Amino acid sequence: MARIVLVTDAWYPQVNGVVRTTDMTARTLHSFGHTVEVVEPGGLFALSVPFYPEVRMCLPRNGPLSKRLLAFAPDYLHITTEGPLGLAVRQFCRNRDWAFSTSYHTKFPEYLKRLAYIPEAATYFYLRWFHSKSRPLMTATSSLEAELKARGFQAPIERWSRGVDSTLFRPRAKLKAEYATPILLYVGRVSSEKNVEAFLKLDTPGTKVIVGDGPARASLQKQYPQTKFLGYRKGEDLAACYAMADLFVFPSITDTFGLVVIEALASGLPVAAFPATGPVDIITRPELGCCDEDLAVAVRNALTHGKRDACIEEAKKYSWENCTREFERNLLPVRG
Repeated sequence: MARIVLVTDAWYPQVNGVVRTTDMTARTLHSFGHTVEVVEPGGLFALSVPFYPEVRMCLPRNGPLSKRLLAFAPDYLHITTEGPLGLAVRQFCRNRDWAFSTSYHTKFPEYLKRLAYIPEAATYFYLRWFHSKSRPLMTATSSLEAELKARGFQAPIERWSRGVDSTLFRPRAKLKAEYATPILLYVGRVSSEKNVEAFLKLDTPGTKVIVGDGPARASLQKQYPQTKFLGYRKGEDLAACYAMADLFVFPSITDTFGLVVIEALASGLPVAAFPATGPVDIITRPELGCCDEDLAVAVRNALTHGKRDACIEEAKKYSWENCTREFERNLLPVRG
């Protein structure tokens, strides 16, 4: 069995797909018999990001970080994020001629343009450089791979899909509706980069339900008083929210996958989304929902043609064991 390092700038108490994916990958690798070290910001000096206060960017000291990595003596090393911690470990590997892999989880250029008015070209320049020495760069979908190649990313790219906890997100008896039906559900961060308002402004029958929190919640809750804002949910409470809904709506155009999409499918919910990276790779036929440039059309078609059993069956493709085996196969030894 191997010794594997996973490096991430994003970690608990953050609630997002990067944290969930890294955590579940580490746990699943452990279950395979590997020894895994997660290098994350805990215990390091960190500052809050001004426009994303729950995210803290650590400022690692190279000496202690180098000693930790050398003491662990990994067989394989993977860098999940492109922040200060990922950058420091990248430099460590380059200084010692260690091979490393990376993954592309977040469309930071689009996020930073929307949140801080930073030109996309500048951020993409940095990201192309960051991933240029990766062996390989892992992406979750074919559409993301095509997009990165079109933007000039030169690293070899391999597929690394995502998983869903089918013991938690599973078919359940339909709960008695507390709200007017159909119930249209969104789960995720409530912020401008998630494009939540594109969902809220739709003129649709039934009830819109928002699960999650974020900086836009207060203003959106005031602007759309008929929408039910439930805040963060996790575990069985989150699964119960999926169970009460009739349709899942995913308005983001900046995500690279969308773990919540496959959580919805596993719960038996068809999905309405824009034809963006992630949903367009997952929602591939009418029984699973609809992707359309007009979100109202996507909602209408998904409600009409979505099939609960087809959604549940499709979600079975996305297990943490399967996607971690993909990850495992992509790894190259740090020393050739």
